[in-house]
Amino acid sequence: MDIENLIKDTFTAHEPDAPDSDQVLAATRQRLDRKRAVVSPPLAAGAGVVLLVLAAVAVVALNRPTRDNQVATGTGPAPVAAPVKPAIAELNMPYSLGWLPPGQADYLARRINIGGSAADPDKPVYGGEYMLTVTSGRQVLLVDVQEMRMMPIEQAAFKSGPGRPVTIGGRAGVESSHSGGPGGYELYLTHPDGGSLYVNVSAQPGSTAPAQQLIDAGRRVAENVTFPGNTTVTPAFGLGKLPDGLRMCAFDVEKGGPIGPSGLRTGYSVGTCSVLPPVSVRSDEAGQVRGTAGKPVQGHETRYVDEKGYRTLWILKAVHDAPVAVSGGGQAELYAVADHLVLPR
Repeated sequence: MDIENLIKDTFTAHEPDAPDSDQVLAATRQRLDRKRAVVSPPLAAGAGVVLLVLAAVAVVALNRPTRDNQVATGTGPAPVAAPVKPAIAELNMPYSLGWLPPGQADYLARRINIGGSAADPDKPVYGGEYMLTVTSGRQVLLVDVQEMRMMPIEQAAFKSGPGRPVTIGGRAGVESSHSGGPGGYELYLTHPDGGSLYVNVSAQPGSTAPAQQLIDAGRRVAENVTFPGNTTVTPAFGLGKLPDGLRMCAFDVEKGGPIGPSGLRTGYSVGTCSVLPPVSVRSDEAGQVRGTAGKPVQGHETRYVDEKGYRTLWILKAVHDAPVAVSGGGQAELYAVADHLVLPR
């Protein structure tokens, strides 16, 4: 089950408690206009990937590219079909969620894999993570589910207070809960492949939730996580065949938001994955574009800027009306990456 279907099914099951679709979309746009802080455990920040502002419209279906049919007309020779652009590849998450609290869910899915190699690309996996905002009436819950493969439960660190042993779904864990504090409900559950799975459910600042509600929700989320998962997310744009020695080391996919008709915001980190990736590729706001005109990329105008050695190539209107920024490498490397991006048709 992919995350879009999970959230859609959850939303449908609680449809009597939710506003109609027009109200949902209007409320989502209003929320996206307000910056809100999202709590994330320290491991994700330590991995060196910049977190995006997280928001999404949960009931929007996946945008899957389709190929235009080529039809020959007339009595002359059939025209040669134009080369078919590759489809934007879906991105795999290492585990799946099977249950979410009732309400309207906005989310980000991401995966980080810094430290692997081309021969062994999945080791070590620093994390797959889902960060969600679930709104039900006036109550807003923040849900964070994150792999912490490098941290066994014996080393669990809590914001909520001292931990206590617990067994959930037949696996040992440690949990802590303080509904009025910064941590809410926190759980470190033994990961089947080593380390732990972190589950955090808390009330968004300005909202409230009873401690038992947070505990029940967090435990049920943990009980319904499946390894390995079959969840995929569809980004706003893709990475094609990258220049030699480079590959995708991390991705962030936000669903929804004021970033064009697709409602997607996507970011990639590109490099060797043995160290912090040097190249960042992200869809961005048009107002961020700066620099001077550069060489066209895939038929799109560009802007290029060198800020004390940190270089950015902006591909204008690459994702509908939004630009894509390729940053951090040398000028030739940025153009080489840009030339291989898979952009929407």
